[in-house]
Amino acid sequence: MRHGNKVNHLGRKTGHLKAMLSNMACSLLEHKRITTTLAKAKSLRVFVEPILTKSKNDTTHSRRLVFSHLQNKEVVTELFRDIALKIATRNGGYTRIIRTGFRLGDNAEMCIIELVDYNEIYTNEKVKKTTRRSRRGGGATTPSVSGETDDEDVVYDEVVTEETVVQDAIVEEAVSEEVVIEETVVEETVVEDVVSEEVVVEEVVVEEAVAEEAVVEDTVTEEVVAEEVVAEEVVSEEAVAEEALVEDTVTEEVVAEEVVVEEPVIEETTPETPAEDSTEEEKKEEN
Repeated sequence: MRHGNKVNHLGRKTGHLKAMLSNMACSLLEHKRITTTLAKAKSLRVFVEPILTKSKNDTTHSRRLVFSHLQNKEVVTELFRDIALKIATRNGGYTRIIRTGFRLGDNAEMCIIELVDYNEIYTNEKVKKTTRRSRRGGGATTPSVSGETDDEDVVYDEVVTEETVVQDAIVEEAVSEEVVIEETVVEETVVEDVVSEEVVVEEVVVEEAVAEEAVVEDTVTEEVVAEEVVAEEVVSEEAVAEEALVEDTVTEEVVAEEVVVEEPVIEETTPETPAEDSTEEEKKEEN
């Protein structure tokens, strides 16, 4: 008998029960709503709500305590980053159990357990309606949360529709302006591309002209070099001719000198006759 025993072991041992509740808590925090049996949902609510309370205090110690129960880093991160902000103003009662009937197989009572702040259907808070004055001068005032009349609702709907139309027109104008700006930017880009292509063509023409001038200069330099070579050959030929003439002249002078040298020998032989005449004259004087 279980007199005074408030813990429902759900027919499982302690290790199996802790693992099951941990996995169910991770699924609830990840998907914000799960379907299970009523008994498991009640046990899960007792298990998960203290964890949600710990998540309001975002410290390293709280994260370690929560992780020791859940054993899932991704769920712990989502709990402290998103869910804790959502339940920050709530002082308990973070979950809701909605009974859905009985299961066909074993007729177990089924239910849905969900996080209260993530169900927008059951929320009691109503969005405050704030409107501006109507264009028709109706002077529609801001309706209160309770005690609204049908006429005020109609005026409010008309004002909201007019504001929606105005906002749509503004959005369309802004979109058209953006489209015009984009087209202008595209045209400017095309013009810049055309100008760049023209500049490239001019650079290519200038490079070709420079290449042609370089070829012409090379041709001129080759012609000048050829002319210089021809002039050097002519000069060398003239020098050779001059040297030949000089050599001929020198040989002629040498021959002439030889002839001149031979003539005095003849002159020396010719004075023998005067000597003989002198001897004859001496002989005559002696006689």
